[in-house]
Amino acid sequence: MLKRLLSLLLSGVAGTAFAASPAPHRVFIAGDSTAATYGAERAPQAGWGQKLPDWTADGWEVRNHAVGGRSTRSFIDEGRLDAIAGEIGAGDVLLIQFGHNDAKREDATRYTDPATDYPQLLHRYVEVARTRGATPILITPVARLLYDFRSLVDTHGRYTLAMQALAEREDVALIDLNAMSSDWIRVHGEDGAKPYFMFTQGKTDGTHFSEAGADAVACLVAAGWRGIDADAPVKAVTAAECNALPAPPAAPVSPSVVVQERDIAIEQPGPHEGLGTTTAYPFFSDATGFDLIFRKRAFHPGATIGDHVNDKDEIYYVLSGRGRLTLNDTVREVGPGDAILTRNGDRHALAQLGDEELVIFIVYQPVKR
Repeated sequence: MLKRLLSLLLSGVAGTAFAASPAPHRVFIAGDSTAATYGAERAPQAGWGQKLPDWTADGWEVRNHAVGGRSTRSFIDEGRLDAIAGEIGAGDVLLIQFGHNDAKREDATRYTDPATDYPQLLHRYVEVARTRGATPILITPVARLLYDFRSLVDTHGRYTLAMQALAEREDVALIDLNAMSSDWIRVHGEDGAKPYFMFTQGKTDGTHFSEAGADAVACLVAAGWRGIDADAPVKAVTAAECNALPAPPAAPVSPSVVVQERDIAIEQPGPHEGLGTTTAYPFFSDATGFDLIFRKRAFHPGATIGDHVNDKDEIYYVLSGRGRLTLNDTVREVGPGDAILTRNGDRHALAQLGDEELVIFIVYQPVKR
């Protein structure tokens, strides 16, 4: 009798010890650079998907598949939706945010028409989730920090409307992140919102987030999710609380400094898809409180700046060597002492000539996006 009792107890303990633990529920993210995860080498840049685990409930795991530069089309064409389809299952959630790169009309591999291709492709993401027992949630594209005459510009209008129409038509849950993030930016104002974006290290990037910005937007995603589902697996937070999350303190103005060019030299290909190789010297690229780019570039034999249309005003000053400058419809040779002003909207290219390196200084203000 005692042996039988011990046997039953031991079998019960063994059964408990080796019972499979329940699989965690998972949140999958399909999206672009605004949601992507970045390594320490890209700090302080971060995506909201990278920060979402800080806002999800215990027992939920975030699988961030968002990748920079992708649209609804290119994400599918590269097999990334198939990768999600191979993992996602019953009880999981698929968050879907695209729009930034879908609008790139000049790139056929990414562009989608908001009236046709965009909602059709979004529907494929919805079907992948639903056919596998998961819940799809559409997220309108997050707003850019772009002001014109003191008004925030909506750069995603037709894509936001198309996603909203699809959500209503197919009865898909939707987080209107475009509206929520626009309100968040307006709360802080044009200058006050800059620390949440990549206005740092010589960049003026109103699309991508600093770590503080990514955290605030992840908070907005959680708040929006709670707004459409009181039982959503995220922290109980409101948009007002997200809007109040502090930005990092402004970087102090960097001190005066002397640098040696050999310590900062970077080997690069010819700019704007040019030929050959160059050596760039990005002087003071990490300086703060200094809204000017100043660099030296040495064009090795055969190197060129590819033919392109300027998106800013630039000054080139030739230190040594010779080059062939194409400026709009004019072609001429340039050499030491020549200074070249190229204006925003003009077309130009530059090719190194002869055996001696062409060395130039370049000065410009960063483009505000």
